[in-house]
Amino acid sequence: MAKLKPYILSEDARAQAEFYTQALGGRIESVTTHEQAMGAQNEFKDKVMHMCFSIPGENYIFMADAIEPVTRGGDIALSVEFGTQEEAAASFDKLSEGGKVKHPLEMQPFGIFYGELVDKYQVTWMITA
Repeated sequence: MAKLKPYILSEDARAQAEFYTQALGGRIESVTTHEQAMGAQNEFKDKVMHMCFSIPGENYIFMADAIEPVTRGGDIALSVEFGTQEEAAASFDKLSEGGKVKHPLEMQPFGIFYGELVDKYQVTWMITA
């Protein structure tokens, strides 16, 4: 059995992960810098080499500070399903702060509560309940 583990490269992994844990719930589980992992003593020593944060439902997302410039793409979306419309709406509102709502969070003709947004870090989220 395989497990999907999304991994986001960021210009500031600590700030981005804090934004997500505030919006979605959860917490930062671990942070390892280049200095901690490999003893680096250069301009990358304080950059995040590996970070793990959790969101409710025993889901984990991994992050790292990008060493090379980050190119944002629109070809991936993260989908989070919540147990209630209220939970979905609260997270949707928080994630959309500073971002752009593509589809408002509302009941869809196909029978689910759904909304889509691009957050302030240019990550696309599909929220359902």
